[in-house]
Amino acid sequence: MLALEREWLASGLAVAALMETVGQRMADWFLARPELLASGVLVLVGPGHNGGDGLVVGRKLLEANVDVRVWAPLALRQPLTLEHWRHLHWLGAASLQSCPDPAQQGLWIEALFGLGQKRPLPADLADLLQRRQHHCPGRLVSLDLPAGLDSDTGCPMEGGAAIASDTLCVGLIKRGLVQDAALAHVGRLHRIDLAVPMQLTQSLPPPAKLLLRTDDLAELPRPPELPVATKYQRGRLLLIAGSERYRGAAHLALRGALASGAGSVEACLPDCVAEHLWQQAPEVVLRARLSSDHRGALAWGGAWDECDLARLDAVLLGPGLGMVQGCWHQWADPLLGFTGLLVLDADGLNQLAAADGGWRWLLKRSGPTWITPHSSEFERLFPDCLQASPLDKAAAAANCSGAVVLLKGAHTVIASPGGDVRQLTGTDPEVARTGLGDLLAGHAAGWGSRCLAAKGYLSFEDLAASALLHAVAAQQCDRGSGAIAISDQLASLTRFKLRS
Repeated sequence: MLALEREWLASGLAVAALMETVGQRMADWFLARPELLASGVLVLVGPGHNGGDGLVVGRKLLEANVDVRVWAPLALRQPLTLEHWRHLHWLGAASLQSCPDPAQQGLWIEALFGLGQKRPLPADLADLLQRRQHHCPGRLVSLDLPAGLDSDTGCPMEGGAAIASDTLCVGLIKRGLVQDAALAHVGRLHRIDLAVPMQLTQSLPPPAKLLLRTDDLAELPRPPELPVATKYQRGRLLLIAGSERYRGAAHLALRGALASGAGSVEACLPDCVAEHLWQQAPEVVLRARLSSDHRGALAWGGAWDECDLARLDAVLLGPGLGMVQGCWHQWADPLLGFTGLLVLDADGLNQLAAADGGWRWLLKRSGPTWITPHSSEFERLFPDCLQASPLDKAAAAANCSGAVVLLKGAHTVIASPGGDVRQLTGTDPEVARTGLGDLLAGHAAGWGSRCLAAKGYLSFEDLAASALLHAVAAQQCDRGSGAIAISDQLASLTRFKLRS
């Protein structure tokens, strides 16, 4: 956004004109919510142009007969901000000479620091913002960016950051505002549209694309529908999942795979799951049973010989397997030569992290690999990827491992070895529940098998499409719906996407 703003101003647009537009559109947002303004407002004015934006907002509210007060905790630096300060004072807005009472019931409009802030807040100011949240939670709105928050990583700086009920983000969404670390500070995020000229946005280097709503599904690739395809030409998938302790993980991974519409789904399952498979998923072919020997190691019973990996499009390994001994070495060599898609999830990732060489094994694979870790699994597998932002972590892991990385979180990130990154926003906290990761892994593997069978290649956007379908399915279900209901919605949504 800084680069865009500099180029826009270089075109001849006056700084004062841009500030007036920003302030007017932010003021319109407040005026559309009169309940927020009933007890008056206090504008916290920063030393730069963010403070100037806040003063324009204050002037527009004052003109609408709102009781407006202003407070500048730091010396004002920008001449334009000083001019707005003098004019607002001339119009009759009261200016505070000392620190405001954090328990005062009016709305606080925080316009202290905007994009590009790199220094922590002064200790007394950070303390005031924390006390404001304690005494009057939900009574502070931040302009563009909560003060004290890094706009790139979303991490609060040393000493803390403002906690807003709402953040009015100017122009482009700053990537830090949608990172997990920022969400408690940002509150509800609103983009203030400035009608940025299209030639400016097209000239910028591509940022992480934010997948915000169901409509974005139309832009993502889908496996072509081949009218004469047999079931084996619609994706052949093998799932290796489950254990005595985690029987449900295998069932949910299978439900996800079936929801994807894959033509042929086979499974290697523990005895405790396999014996009921014909009742719960009769279309799934049981290829091998997994059982534990006296040492706790999984016995395969010739699973790889029976499955004949060469005829498969995808293999999913990991949901609910547990960290039993002697597993990884049985899988590693056959999977290295497998030219189809390998999806590693949950204990498949944990087993890899504990093996000699860790993630470097991925570099030896003959086919494409997708990995779907949550934050703890990611840290075990990539202990050297210590970047502050999930976007940077996922990108670094994809670049070093050669795998497409889906890093799960409140706003999941998908990154490719080629540097492409996507992030899901507008998702539902209901997805953060046991079992829904297994459902996603099964759907991603099935969806990937379909894409590979139909196109002969995979894009990292194929994984992004599966992740977005999963997120939207959870969002569309009633609050409190279980994993089974969400899997049914996922199947329905997948069919709808393919028809649309």
